[in-house]
Amino acid sequence: MASQRPKTILIVEDEPEIAQLVKHYLEKDGFHPCIAETGIEALKMVASEHPDLVILDLMLPEMDGLEVCKSIRQKPETALLPILMLTAKNEESDTIVGLELGADDYVTKPFSPRTLVARVKALFRRLDRTNDHKPTSLTYGPLQMDLIRHEVTVKSKEVPLTAKEFGLLEHLLRHPGRVLTRDMLLNAVWGYDYYGTTRTVDVHVRRLKVKIPFLNESIVSVKSLGYKLSDQPIL
Repeated sequence: MASQRPKTILIVEDEPEIAQLVKHYLEKDGFHPCIAETGIEALKMVASEHPDLVILDLMLPEMDGLEVCKSIRQKPETALLPILMLTAKNEESDTIVGLELGADDYVTKPFSPRTLVARVKALFRRLDRTNDHKPTSLTYGPLQMDLIRHEVTVKSKEVPLTAKEFGLLEHLLRHPGRVLTRDMLLNAVWGYDYYGTTRTVDVHVRRLKVKIPFLNESIVSVKSLGYKLSDQPIL
């Protein structure tokens, strides 16, 4: 059987030392990395190289990373392209904007190259699971969600949820390990026309944790951003 082609990863980074370091570690793990030093060059290489994932620095010449992310998401042919952002620790507001624009994950500088590669692998694993098929049910530890009957059970015992609690839990279950901002959750569950505050999300997360106690540890609050469901349930 023919071996699977290595996944192409576009590194968008204007600091050559960092770009080469990331490239080296990705190559060691069997990926095929290429480098763009500016935002405009990045968009050209997205079109020409058809990468499987983009590692995107936010601080770039000519066009910053947020604009690059926005441009990628606006085009139908690249709308689902996975994006991992690189941000400085003092760029928290930009991180939030980037996630809201559709970035899949982020890593803060300074970072360990091994940690970055591990996050890339984890992102590919999550995407592979998501793309397998459109499920009619979701499972998370002892929790079963029947999407057709609109029922949730834990250890075969039904847990009554409101429509919004069900929608919020479904969105978390569909994106394990991914940081979801409060605005992203509001848009996904309540809709773009909802005029309430992001505190609504916090209230519903608390309700889920009360009704399904084991989620108390598995739904992690990410400071100033939102929430993340652990890849594996914490029982």
